[in-house]
Amino acid sequence: MSHTVLERFPAGGPWGSWPAEDFARARRDEGTDAEVVMDLESDAFLVVVTRQTPEPAH
Repeated sequence: MSHTVLERFPAGGPWGSWPAEDFARARRDEGTDAEVVMDLESDAFLVVVTRQTPEPAH
């Protein structure tokens, strides 16, 4: 499995504002399985989707 970042949002948004969650919800409403994760190194919220990678043939 791998993750694709759809969008980044700074962690220091205004109190009560959840732009990453709002963006992810809009993507889910469109049928994309998006979720929000925290990137501690960049202090940002990432909206990501998980991609299934095919298993190599043996």
